Amino acid sequence: MHDLSVPWVLDTHSQMLATPGEPADLDAEGDAGAAHWVVRNHHFNRQLWLAEDEARRTDVADAVIVRCKRAIDRYNQQRNDAVERIDECLLAAYADVELQEGARQHSETPGAMIDRLSILALKIHHMHLQSLRSEAGPEHVRRCSDKLAVLQQQRSDLASCLTQLLLELGAGTACCRVYRQFKMYNDPALNPALYGATLRAAA
Repeated sequence: MHDLSVPWVLDTHSQMLATPGEPADLDAEGDAGAAHWVVRNHHFNRQLWLAEDEARRTDVADAVIVRCKRAIDRYNQQRNDAVERIDECLLAAYADVELQEGARQHSETPGAMIDRLSILALKIHHMHLQSLRSEAGPEHVRRCSDKLAVLQQQRSDLASCLTQLLLELGAGTACCRVYRQFKMYNDPALNPALYGATLRAAA
């Protein structure tokens, strides 16, 4: 019905974090399926993570932080756009499934859950690196190792919930719809700080 499975999503997230660089065909559009948008979502989550780290620096000029903030806004928009495209692809694949009587409405979409799995993969990756920092001392290593175990359990739990939701969508016992984010801060027609500046300049 669609081109992805939960184990594939988990493996893809991990493999991308182990492989530096930009994924092939990142900008493909057209008839790209859900798998393409999973990769795109994870890529921009990874870029967002790096930009957020840089934005916390205190040893650089303010202009650097401004550039980080602009990048964060851009990556966040691209990440959310990919979530919506994942849901569009998946729900289109289930479009012909007949809803069963009493089918429940699920408030969180598969795309949103995949986005959360992406973020958990990032947390696991970076917490693992922290757990290897012997120069930071044994207490740091212990705390990070404990947190790593919790993150891995959370990822396993969420993966199980996503598997169950996809089964229920396929069986017609659950349904959901694409939830549009309508991010207003990036839109110069909707952000009063942006269109206000234009109006003031024209006055």
